[in-house]
Amino acid sequence: MKSQRREEIRKILESKPFVSLRELTLEFPDVSEMTIRRDIEFFEREGEVIRVHGGARSVKFISRTDVDSISKRESENVPQKQAIARLAVEFLEPGRSIFLDSGSTTRQIPPYIPNERFSFTTTDPKLALDLSRSPVSVVNIVGGRLEKDNQTVTGLQATRFLSGVNIDTAILSPAGFSLENGFTVGSYNECELKRIVVEKARSVIVLIDSAKFDKSLPYTFCDMSDVDAIVTDGPVPLATRSAAQNLGVRIIEAGDAE
Repeated sequence: MKSQRREEIRKILESKPFVSLRELTLEFPDVSEMTIRRDIEFFEREGEVIRVHGGARSVKFISRTDVDSISKRESENVPQKQAIARLAVEFLEPGRSIFLDSGSTTRQIPPYIPNERFSFTTTDPKLALDLSRSPVSVVNIVGGRLEKDNQTVTGLQATRFLSGVNIDTAILSPAGFSLENGFTVGSYNECELKRIVVEKARSVIVLIDSAKFDKSLPYTFCDMSDVDAIVTDGPVPLATRSAAQNLGVRIIEAGDAE
C-alpha cells in the first residue's frame, strides 16, 4: 500500500544522506519508476528531501551545519545584539510591509519598536509573539516546517507563502559573511527562504555581529551587492568596509551611534 511504502522510504531517508531513484525502484519492484518519483515529490512537499539529479537528498543530513542552537546563541553577546537591534529599528517605517528574520539578534528588536502601526512578517514563532504585544501592529507568521534547533519555519510551504507576500524592508540575520562567499547560513532550507526574501524586498538590511565576519557556512543566500545596509557592533574588516563603499552599501556600527 502507498502509505506503507512511503513509511519504508522515510526510514531509508532517515538512515542515509542520499537515495538514488534506481535504489528505490529496486527496493520496490512492484511499482513503476513514475510512482517512485511521485513519492519523492511527496517527501519534498513535506520538507523532508531535496530532489536532485538521480534521486533525493535527505534534509536530515543537511539541515544545519556548524551552527549552535538559538537557545544557546540568545544568551551570548547580549549587549552587542541589543545595540544592533536598537539601530535596526531606525529602518522600520510605519505603514510598510516589513520582514523580520529569525535569529537571536532580531529577537532583541521588539522592545525598541515605537508604538506605531507596522505590518510584520516573520518565520520566528517567538519573535511573532513578542511583536504581537504591540496593540497597533499587524503580525503575520509564516507557516511550514519548524526547524527545532534554530526555531525557524522553513520548507516548501513557507517559501510558497513568502512568494505571495510583498516586502518593503527585509531585516536579515546571517550566520556568517566573507567576501568570497557572501552572506551564509548552515541550513539549506533556511537559505532558500532567505533568497526569496532578498528577491522580493525593496530594501535589504543585514544585522551581523563582528564575530561573524570572515566566516563562511555552506549555503549562500545573497552577496554584498544585494543589500542596502549592514548593521553591526563593529569593528568591520577593512576589506569588507572597502567593498561595501565601492558598492554603495551603508555600514552602521553601534560604536558610531554612541
